[in-house]
Amino acid sequence: MDSFSDAKDAIPSWYVIQCKGGESFRAAEHLTNQGYEVFHPVLSSQRKRQGKLTIVTEPLFPYYLFICLDQVASNWGPIRSTRGVLRLITFGNRPVAVPSQLVETLRAQPHHQEGIHTYFSAGEKVTITDGPFKDLEAIFTSLKGEERAIVLLNVLNRPQHLDIPVNSLQKSEQ
Repeated sequence: MDSFSDAKDAIPSWYVIQCKGGESFRAAEHLTNQGYEVFHPVLSSQRKRQGKLTIVTEPLFPYYLFICLDQVASNWGPIRSTRGVLRLITFGNRPVAVPSQLVETLRAQPHHQEGIHTYFSAGEKVTITDGPFKDLEAIFTSLKGEERAIVLLNVLNRPQHLDIPVNSLQKSEQ
């Protein structure tokens, strides 16, 4: 990458890197190991894997991550050949800087600390797949921690809130 002579070019800015499919974690790891400052926003979600709900960490922006560079002092050469990196996003031949306020706003969000995005939504009909209430339909109300759920089940003609394992639920056919 060419060095630019403007004084503002010596101020570090955030840029966007496009990663190869499914390799944003690898790219972030390799860039960090090379000494670059990288921001790879992630979130936790529940996904059904082999019939069981598991919590997975996935990128907030699949295929993209942010890297902090300045156009004078940073070594831009190794970026493109880093495992998992496809290219630096450019406009013409110049890399496009992302407003640092945007990155700081994203960093302030609790994407990776809390707020698990659930596979089920409050009020959604679910079927219990294990235990004494197997094959009964209930209403999902909320999560209780990472592995338990509260459901509303009609027991003896009375609605009851039950605390059951999340992996014992599946979405009902509607």
